[in-house]
Amino acid sequence: MNRVLHTTFFLGLLILVCFNSNAQDGNKMYRIAKIKVDASQLDKYTSALKEQMNAAIQLEPGVLSYNVVADKKDASQITILEVYASPEAYQSHIVTPHFKKYKETVKDMVLSLELIDTELVARVQKEHY
Repeated sequence: MNRVLHTTFFLGLLILVCFNSNAQDGNKMYRIAKIKVDASQLDKYTSALKEQMNAAIQLEPGVLSYNVVADKKDASQITILEVYASPEAYQSHIVTPHFKKYKETVKDMVLSLELIDTELVARVQKEHY
């Protein structure tokens, strides 16, 4: 039940945050990654994830954003909303040195990974948010 509530909340939040879609979003790629991390290695995992995300945002124009949340009742349940300029930008991202380093670093920390490709329904956000 906890996982269902977490997923429902996150997807609801995604719909809320994404209410005001426009034509330029048509080629963007939106992916949700649901990750179960070994709780005893959560700090190491989080550090590796932040390093990878920061490198991707700084070095790759096609990586547009990451939003990472952890379940309040089980911090080892991580959900990431990733936004890429295009599917090609994502394909380019997964062969970068920083992404390969991340995958190698966390391979024994990640207990499960589910990738969900999504389509933007709508988006709205406050100006200057």
